Amino acid sequence: MLGKMMHRPLLISHLIQHAARYHGDTVITSRETDGSTTVTNWAKLHDNSKRLANALAALGLEQGDRVATIAWNNRRHLEIWYGVSGSGMVCHTINPRLFPQQIIYVINDAEDQVLFFEKTFLPLVIGVKEHLKTVKHFVCMTAPDEEVRAQIPEVIFYDDLVDNQSAEFDWPELDENAPSSLCYTSGTTGNPKGVLYTNRTTVLHSFCISLPDSISLSATDVVLPVVPMFHANAWGLPYAAAMVGAAVSLPGPNLDGHSLASLIDKDGVTLAVGVPTIWQTLLAAAKETGTKLPSLKRNVVGGSSCPSSMIRTFHNDFDCETLHAWGMTETSPLGSANQLKAKHKDLSDEDKLKVRLSQGRPPFGVELRIVDAEKNNKLLPNDGKTPGNVQIRGYWIVDTYFNKEQSALEPDGWFDTGDIATLNEDGYLMIRDRAKDLIKSGGEWISSVELEDIATTHPAVASAAAIAANHPKWDERPVIIAQLEPGHEVTEQELIDHYLGKIAKWQIPNAVVLVDAIPISGTGKMLKKDLREQYGNLLIERGLVD
Repeated sequence: MLGKMMHRPLLISHLIQHAARYHGDTVITSRETDGSTTVTNWAKLHDNSKRLANALAALGLEQGDRVATIAWNNRRHLEIWYGVSGSGMVCHTINPRLFPQQIIYVINDAEDQVLFFEKTFLPLVIGVKEHLKTVKHFVCMTAPDEEVRAQIPEVIFYDDLVDNQSAEFDWPELDENAPSSLCYTSGTTGNPKGVLYTNRTTVLHSFCISLPDSISLSATDVVLPVVPMFHANAWGLPYAAAMVGAAVSLPGPNLDGHSLASLIDKDGVTLAVGVPTIWQTLLAAAKETGTKLPSLKRNVVGGSSCPSSMIRTFHNDFDCETLHAWGMTETSPLGSANQLKAKHKDLSDEDKLKVRLSQGRPPFGVELRIVDAEKNNKLLPNDGKTPGNVQIRGYWIVDTYFNKEQSALEPDGWFDTGDIATLNEDGYLMIRDRAKDLIKSGGEWISSVELEDIATTHPAVASAAAIAANHPKWDERPVIIAQLEPGHEVTEQELIDHYLGKIAKWQIPNAVVLVDAIPISGTGKMLKKDLREQYGNLLIERGLVD
């Protein structure tokens, strides 16, 4: 016998309907590419999403068709998200910082029918246009612009496309397992791989990240998704914001520290989400201008490990709680979030910081395990000490990559993330490294994450990357690539000495390289592959091989 409860599919269109109906006047502020600011709300955004849905139907698109975007975090992009996915099509967000060959690959692999793009990406679109096999319509996300029309005569302008349509549109009652959006991995090894999310997984993920023990969203928040909408759906924040009716501040293309500090103060942002490199520039700008960012109550850090010095600074200088989170494109992305438990409330600030340094614990909906990959996924203990491969399963985890037949899962149904970590008895995840970034010296593993965190506790160091350099005796030895704070100085030996007493002597780096800037990927991660190619033979070249 089945239960006697009402059944409705979990659909993205229901999120925007709810936001428009019960939070219609809640403000959405958008910084546009041309430097202007647009103020709208959930009700108006809902209407424009329905106008766009009508426009796409008029262009001949059908449910299941893919629609691509190359765009920043702004109002038009959010309308596209809901208009495309709500009407049963698939919103394919493209990382504009991929190599042109990779952009051509992902558009052709997705068989995108329409390409929405910002004017700032016009040269990129022109450069790849002739190689795109399936794109029938190019839509510039502006009002009519003769400069754009001169270079793409067949271009359609977003404002014309939307303004000429009615806001009367009935969202279809889709199967909740219908695909909704498509994101590709960053493609650091080989071609990017597509992850095809569904309406169901997206709504469940929105519930998850809104929970108090996850990111904790409510209608009282003003949310700033600094993480790009082309990176794992901005970590799901635009969907969750609609679910709870939060106000949203969309930053557009200007993600420098001064722009973000001004935006936070002007819009009264309470929650901001981004990668550590972004928060480093924000802290520097806030200190320079003197703002204490009084509205900012918490910020979420993901993408790479958060230095302990950053958590301290936000807490001590700005009264802002930093939440460490972990995930990846294949996990929608949230796999864990670092909220304290009741047993932690009476700890000292320093002991709380030790807990905060981990990537947190899995929320309901996902499970984590640590295994020994060399012994056929032998389960390892949750003792907080034994490292192994992180594997995950749950309601919003990839099963098979887009356009691939072979499952992405282990034989028993878990997804191997490529991360090396420990789990403790409470489920707190401590990422030790990416498997490819671990340093193996004399048969023993050294965590690049730990070395980087120690380096950034030095007051002169803004950011640091630890890489494996070739060594004829020990196979690999650690080298630190360090970027200094403006106006600060430190010698190589002083930074090496900074490690004394903090880790075992055999783990102390053999060399330090001071650089003007550490190369960063389009998603804010350090490009260690590039650093290894540049400095992999440094110790041999310097003769430091004893």
